[in-house]
Amino acid sequence: MKKIEAIIKPFKLDEVKDALHEIGLQGLTVVEAKGFGRQKGHTELYRGAEYVVDFLPKVKIEVVCPDELLDRAIEAITQAARTGRIGDGKIFISDVQEVIRIRTGERGEDAV
Repeated sequence: MKKIEAIIKPFKLDEVKDALHEIGLQGLTVVEAKGFGRQKGHTELYRGAEYVVDFLPKVKIEVVCPDELLDRAIEAITQAARTGRIGDGKIFISDVQEVIRIRTGERGEDAV
């Protein structure tokens, strides 16, 4: 099993959720986040004063999937989250050693 962590623009969340649902992934976790990458934020003008916005609003999606769905999940996230502009986000993939459903004690893919 793999854990996918995707950092995306907040307005793309529904599209990514729907794309993952279409390929058969049901559960996911969403966390509001702030951060910056290469763009290092931007400047804005507010009431005549210019100020730097260092941390941009992002959304972090976490989903655990079977190895055989990994490529389809990555493609779904990439297509749904892409705007073609700076700051579209990143996808991180890591191995999952074990999953345990607390309520039933199920383990492995059955617990996902």
